[in-house]
Amino acid sequence: LRQNTERPETIAMGTNELLGTDPRAVGPALDKLFAGQWKTGRIPPLWDGKTAERIVSHLIQFMNDKKIVHP
Repeated sequence: LRQNTERPETIAMGTNELLGTDPRAVGPALDKLFAGQWKTGRIPPLWDGKTAERIVSHLIQFMNDKKIVHP
């Protein structure tokens, strides 16, 4: 239970919900969830599990552009 998150995009996309620090907020939130009244979330852009591939691609392109020879 907390007042903030390091990933505010998950709140905006509907995949996370901040309930605050009062433990009494959990019960009503679960009631809402089980009643089917919970918001539907989406996966944030670029959260597709391919981050490492994109990073490597950018590094290779950068090295090629700068004509950096790698060992």
